[in-house]
Amino acid sequence: MKVHHHIRAFEQVLASCDGKLPLHRHLVVYFKQNKQMGSSDRRWASRYIYSYFRLGKALASLPAIERLAIADFLCNTDLSLITAHVFPAAAEYITKPVEEKVAFVKTQYLDFDLKDVFPFKHQLSDGIDEDAFLLSLFVQPDLFIRVRETHLPIIKAKIEEAGVAVKELSATTLAMPNGTKLEQIIDDARLYQVQDFSSQKTGNYFQPQPYDYWWDCCAASGGKSLLIHSLEPKVKLLVSDVRETSLGNLQERFQLAGIKDYQKKVIDLLQNNDQILHHYEFDGVLLDAPCSGAGTWGRTPEMLYFFEEYKVANYVKLQKAITENVVKYLKPGKPLIYMTCSVFRQENEEVVNYLLEKFPLKLEKMELIKGYNNKADSMFVARLIKQ
Repeated sequence: MKVHHHIRAFEQVLASCDGKLPLHRHLVVYFKQNKQMGSSDRRWASRYIYSYFRLGKALASLPAIERLAIADFLCNTDLSLITAHVFPAAAEYITKPVEEKVAFVKTQYLDFDLKDVFPFKHQLSDGIDEDAFLLSLFVQPDLFIRVRETHLPIIKAKIEEAGVAVKELSATTLAMPNGTKLEQIIDDARLYQVQDFSSQKTGNYFQPQPYDYWWDCCAASGGKSLLIHSLEPKVKLLVSDVRETSLGNLQERFQLAGIKDYQKKVIDLLQNNDQILHHYEFDGVLLDAPCSGAGTWGRTPEMLYFFEEYKVANYVKLQKAITENVVKYLKPGKPLIYMTCSVFRQENEEVVNYLLEKFPLKLEKMELIKGYNNKADSMFVARLIKQ
């Protein structure tokens, strides 16, 4: 039976996963090593493993295939062979909203508790609707792009012509289903930036002025730097990261965007960098801090599945140490923008409270950007002014 073929393929993929690589990268490697798998096999194996990890730690005592049948039912609106075979009672509910599906699973599995999906004891940040957040973990987030306001109508029309459902969320933001092959639709990559909607919203806190000198100190591949440059093209930038490969990716993105007025440096922010930065003073610092990433686990459910709770405290130490090493380069009266993609209060409000006690900073405003309302990631942002 074909269902047994699906079961074997899923079990082999699951056995190969250890959480060391992001799941999308792991699957690329796995499929290259298992070239006998056809396109249909790869598509189903990917769907099954993503669905499985979305169930988090719920119903952990059940066999993996039974957990998969439940998870795939909760995550999809079309019935898979495995769900039909293992959990046939779910068939009549397959197109229902996820809230109704969760209620149905509770009638079939009395031990099922939505809070076991995300079992971490750390308190969630202020303003999060816990049930809405937990339900969002069963939904694949959208793909978001940021475009120039003048280009949006043309780009939106091109996407619609390709038969892709696209939504206009702001004057510069479009959303479409994850997995959309944009490179096949828009032939000029300079016309858009892929960036999560919540990440784009952090720009409301930047407020750069012409000829300001800003430091994006954990720049990674440059998403926040590209955002601040779109808000104020005359801003000057220092971009740094501890990973040279990330700065290489940033440089490619900057070239595409036509950004030339910037410096880049490989800097370890856990070290004293006075020799490198002794004469630098900044009009603003963007600190997109290393964190648990818990606000992005709807997009990367393997992180939810493999995450170990003790790591939150480690990230908090890192966030505090990095901030201590960047605040001193900020001019008085200028902003530090502290950001995480975490939903844990310990990494967000509690770090801000620590910074207010430790350094001459004043909180202007902060927010947990609730992405689950828009099929997006959730992010925390705070604007702190140096006194």
